[in-house]
Amino acid sequence: MRFKKSIPNMLTLGNLYCGFLSIGFAANGHFNNAAILIIIGMMLDSMDGRLARILKADSTLGKELDSLADIVTFGVAPSFLMYYTYFHQFGLLGLAVAGMFPLFGAFRLARFNISTNKTSQNYFIGVPITAAGGILALLTLFGNYIPNIITTVIFTMLCFLMISRIRIPSLKEVPLPKYGTIVTVFLGCLLFLIYKETYGRFPYLIYIATPIYLFYLLHLIVKKKKSS
Repeated sequence: MRFKKSIPNMLTLGNLYCGFLSIGFAANGHFNNAAILIIIGMMLDSMDGRLARILKADSTLGKELDSLADIVTFGVAPSFLMYYTYFHQFGLLGLAVAGMFPLFGAFRLARFNISTNKTSQNYFIGVPITAAGGILALLTLFGNYIPNIITTVIFTMLCFLMISRIRIPSLKEVPLPKYGTIVTVFLGCLLFLIYKETYGRFPYLIYIATPIYLFYLLHLIVKKKKSS
């Protein structure tokens, strides 16, 4: 019974470890690997809360652990990735600018955690740090096709959107994990193309993680239909 209740926390810790590994890969120049690990962290993040509810294993520990994992994987790791791929050319100024992202992200998480209202079923207040970090990872992954100025503008916008009061659709009514929906559709549509274009250079871990995650989503859809 204890093991079953610890499964969601294990996924959260896996998310945190993906963030740590992403920082290490980015520091060693393996930027594709670093970006993919952030995306895999998104997958794990989208699964832990749902599994906690399914297993009736919700806990204060799990919620606090989730926030700590998020600030590393979707705050610190993307900022390092942005620094090593682009902002490093500006020296200490570039490092300072890249460091703003986890600061805004931490403020957003703290504001959410102390909110008595939490979030509506229909929207988030401000862009979630998970989505913002995932967008930066995707921008880096396909950075060869995106001008640096566009990446810089999006980076700046995401910083302020995280702490904004803008209502962002949560997609909670969609029978899929809230953060993984867009990523899954994106990966599902482009996986074959990516495989053809980057075979031998693209990190193999994504070819393992993506089918597992898609199978998980299929299981949720089937379960949803049976219960309705």
